[in-house]
Amino acid sequence: MAEKSLFAVLLRSPWWISMVVAAVIALLAKAFGPAQYANGMALGGFPFVVIGLLALRRQWGVPSAAQVAAMLPRLVAMPWAEFSAALQAAYERQGYQVKPCTGAADFELVQSGRTTLVLARRWKAANQGVQQLQDLVARRVAQDASACVLVCLEPLSLPAAKFAKTNAIAHLGASALAQLLMAKGGSKNLP
Repeated sequence: MAEKSLFAVLLRSPWWISMVVAAVIALLAKAFGPAQYANGMALGGFPFVVIGLLALRRQWGVPSAAQVAAMLPRLVAMPWAEFSAALQAAYERQGYQVKPCTGAADFELVQSGRTTLVLARRWKAANQGVQQLQDLVARRVAQDASACVLVCLEPLSLPAAKFAKTNAIAHLGASALAQLLMAKGGSKNLP
């Protein structure tokens, strides 16, 4: 699906917008369509109902902007030992086998035979450098890992974002990090 298609945009939008579009289509069909075809024309909104349900499923349990904003000061105040323990526990709740590492990656996640390297040590840094991402990619290649994840609260700089996209490094930003840490009661472990 094209990233800018109507359905892709609606999948990223709040779920209820798709439902409103479906309702508007049904109302227009009833109001302006021939009486014998009105019900059939109203079914033209059905794809929007499906998209709305898919968006609802994706958005269910995602922390609100207020929850993320409330969690950010707590994350920034954490020392590395506490943050890494919370992150490790969150990944374990997701079903990963987590091994702490040193060097270019902080954690090695293993699930279903796939290995993911996670770099989280500079989660508070305002700027993420390309060099650390190059080191992470080198380690991924050396270990034959499947994926890499960079955990940081701030948006990536333009060169770092370009390098991450080119080398398939996932960026776990503030919202996604809050979602991961809050999943299945994870926020209870945070100060």
